[in-house]
Amino acid sequence: MSEFWLYLQLGFHHIADLAGYDHLLFVAALAIPYGRRDWQRLAVLVTAFTLGHSITLALATLQLVAVPSVLVETLIPATIVTTAALSWRAGATGRDAEPVTVGRYLMAAAFGLIHGLGFSTYLRALLGEEERITLPLFAFNVGLELGQLLILAVVLALGVVLVPRILSRRRWVLLQVGVTGGLALLLLGQRLFAAR
Repeated sequence: MSEFWLYLQLGFHHIADLAGYDHLLFVAALAIPYGRRDWQRLAVLVTAFTLGHSITLALATLQLVAVPSVLVETLIPATIVTTAALSWRAGATGRDAEPVTVGRYLMAAAFGLIHGLGFSTYLRALLGEEERITLPLFAFNVGLELGQLLILAVVLALGVVLVPRILSRRRWVLLQVGVTGGLALLLLGQRLFAAR
């Protein structure tokens, strides 16, 4: 197995791992107000998130930036709660999502910076003292992106199946906000308690 393929799989499994569901929740929360016709708007937001987490993933893995992991692990669920709340506001009317604003794009990029720090802790542990990390870093990032695309495809496909046959668009948005925001609040509480 090539080194590239190995790290690509590790990146994919890291974001798609149900045991570490925080990053999975963020991507799902980002997708809440969007339907299948809005995939281009969603692609813009995911690109912003990707740019953000790619920057800090590289900087932290190369040990050019260091942020206490307790802080990062607490901020990650806070980004999910915020994203779920903003997604509720954007999609609770039951209409199609509003156009992506510069502010929402910047928010996704900023939250990506935080998530990249979380990814880097895992990747740095995998790399150990390895000197050449450019290829593993790139492959891991590609794997993360493939995992994110899978999550988005699942969320959008569920929306296609459920709306409007079973749930109204508004109820679908509220259900997603409840699940992602509720789980993120639980995670935030656990991490704040553990940080004491």
